[in-house]
Amino acid sequence: MGADHDGGSGGGVSGSVHEDVRPQAASHHSAEPDAPPPVPDPPAAVPGIAGLPFGHQLVAALALALIGLLACAHVTMVFLHVAPSNTVTKQHGKTVDDWIYPEFEQNWKLFAPNPLQQNIAVHVRAEVAGADGRRTTDWISLSREDGDAIRGSLLPSHVHQNELRRGWDFYLNSHDEQDKPNGLRGELSERYIRRIAMLRLDGRDLDGTVERIQLRSASSLVAPPPWSDEKANTRPSYRVLPWWDVTPDDLPAPRDAARDEEGKK
Repeated sequence: MGADHDGGSGGGVSGSVHEDVRPQAASHHSAEPDAPPPVPDPPAAVPGIAGLPFGHQLVAALALALIGLLACAHVTMVFLHVAPSNTVTKQHGKTVDDWIYPEFEQNWKLFAPNPLQQNIAVHVRAEVAGADGRRTTDWISLSREDGDAIRGSLLPSHVHQNELRRGWDFYLNSHDEQDKPNGLRGELSERYIRRIAMLRLDGRDLDGTVERIQLRSASSLVAPPPWSDEKANTRPSYRVLPWWDVTPDDLPAPRDAARDEEGKK
């Protein structure tokens, strides 16, 4: 009986041990697994310059400030160029002209009372000495050649737009109606327009040597629009200059000689 008691006791102890273990195992299996920690939302992106690092923000701010200053300066220069004569333009006219010419030239004036209403074309003809003697070419329209080069071009050359026109205006402003110089720049304007004409003739095969050239302008009024009752005579009027003898200074320099001269410099 003692053995039984011991066995019973052992069984009781064993039972008590199992009783202690079972709840632990049950509690271990019944416990829910740990949930993963919540992932924080990414910070909202800040649009524009504010979203850049501080160093980049500083560079962008300086660039915008510089662009703004240049834009304001350019608008001011253009306004002073087209505005009527005033105290500022009298004192700083050269600075304004240096900024405007040649890239930003404006061929109009603010509050202009008499805008340009004429088409002016410049023609040239040459006296050529060839194997058959001397002959005179037909009139060649230099302005038409410039117009053909500009028309339809996305990036027209300033040479085609301004060289001949400005040269002819230079000549007219420095000569009277009898083609006599009215100042010290008269001779300079003659040489300038002669060189322009010889540069244009240099690319032509005239079957001889150009000895003399003559220029003229053909001026015609711009025709009024169809809806206007205004009448205008659009027939051209001509101003013919005297014949000029061609000198070596009027001739384009040969390319090889020009390269040699540039190399010496």
